Formats: sequence, C-alpha cells, structure tokens
Amino acid sequence: GLAIVVHKDTAADDVTMGELRNIFMANKQFWPNRSRIILLVRAPESDERDYVLNTIYQMDEDAFRKYWIAKMFRAEVPRGPKIVFSSDMTLDLVVAIPGSISFMRADQVSDAVKVLRVDGKLPSDDGYPLR
Repeated sequence: GLAIVVHKDTAADDVTMGELRNIFMANKQFWPNRSRIILLVRAPESDERDYVLNTIYQMDEDAFRKYWIAKMFRAEVPRGPKIVFSSDMTLDLVVAIPGSISFMRADQVSDAVKVLRVDGKLPSDDGYPLR
C-alpha cells in the first residue's frame, strides 16, 4: 500500500479520500490549526507518482502539469508542489518541514513521520483505499 505521511506535529490524524484529493489538488491549503500545507510529490517516472496521479488526482502526467501551471497562473497557490526524488528524500523533507504531506510505499515509512489514516484505515488495515 501507499502511505500518506505528514510531519509529526501536523494537526490531523485521519482524512477522507475526498479531503485527501482536496489537499493534493491544493483546494485545501491549510491544516486545522491554520498552518500551511506543504505538498511534496515524487518526480515523474516513479511508480508511486503514477499511482497517485491515477488514484488521487485522477489525471495523467500531462493533465497534472497543465493543472499546476493553470493554478499558479491564476495565483490560486503560492507555488506548485515541491518535487522529491526518492523515498529517503521524502522522509527527510517530511521530517524537516512542518506542515508537509507526501506519499510513499508503506513498507518504507519510518517512525520519524506520522502516517495519516485514510477513511479511518491505516495501510496495514483491510479495506485501506490506497492499496
């Protein structure tokens, strides 16, 4: 499964798939405590990115790029997602950047980050939606 990981101090433990989509689409840009959500997305050519584009964004690579260009052009976001190039880099940045959120294979998660429940389930639970 794919784990949704956040900085340890993030004021959230559980999101619905709809909320997760809104976060990744930058329609929701702040956590409940009003801290800014910092989106970290894997670079193209990774299996995790392809899965997230298909499952959460529901778009292909070209549509994803156009979406973010348009969002930035309309000044709806201060910047696009930060690009990460590996699971190690994902972990390092989620640990270092308060408010950050990303995704990675569940078997590569460490205790240094918080794993969000999605629809009330963790990656190890039956019925987890990102498997």
